[in-house]
Amino acid sequence: MSSFPTPSTRKAEDLRRRVAGCRRCPRLRAYAGMVAMERPAKFAGSSFWGRPVSGFGDIGGRLLIIGLAPARTGALCTGRIFTGDSSSAFLVAALHRAGFANQPRSDSIDDGLVYRDCYLTAAVKCAPPGDKPTLEEFANCAPYMDEEIALMGNLRLVLALGAFAFKAYLRHLARRGVSVRGLKFAHGEVYRFPGVPSLYASYHPSPRNTNTGKLTPGMLAAVLDRVKREFAT
Repeated sequence: MSSFPTPSTRKAEDLRRRVAGCRRCPRLRAYAGMVAMERPAKFAGSSFWGRPVSGFGDIGGRLLIIGLAPARTGALCTGRIFTGDSSSAFLVAALHRAGFANQPRSDSIDDGLVYRDCYLTAAVKCAPPGDKPTLEEFANCAPYMDEEIALMGNLRLVLALGAFAFKAYLRHLARRGVSVRGLKFAHGEVYRFPGVPSLYASYHPSPRNTNTGKLTPGMLAAVLDRVKREFAT
């Protein structure tokens, strides 16, 4: 495999820079500044990102994984999606077991993590207060996710982590003229559409789901196993 950047990787890097400099949502930028002043103790000796966070992974991959937004105690601090918090630990361990990640941990941007055949992003690129973006903030970020999806020339499947990510992808499809009327989120379900990537749904690996057993490692592994079986066909 060539080590030279492809047009897609160059465009993805340009998108990353534009996302990092985005100021479309004053409420979210102000919140990031507040978190920076009250930095979580575990990041006290580290550099603090505090800006919007773009996707990360293999832009040439067949699988796109969408979360809600950067975590206040994770990606907002580290600068990489699903990095540095308990949700990241749960998800990346599952991706490693399934063969989509080269290691089971995602602690910092320089930890050597590499994703294989998948790309991770969030519907909203800034951490929102209470994990609750407004509809306007979703809309402000939508062009960035649309652009990420357009860059994934080999994309076959989308995995939405949680109902908000699920709805964000449905809105993306609606913008493309795909009928999504009446579709509802359900863990483990698969939704198929003519001419566009299929959508898999899973509960989000947040502590409120993983600590209560609403989402177990086995449940997420079952979803990823179905993805792998579909890739094998």
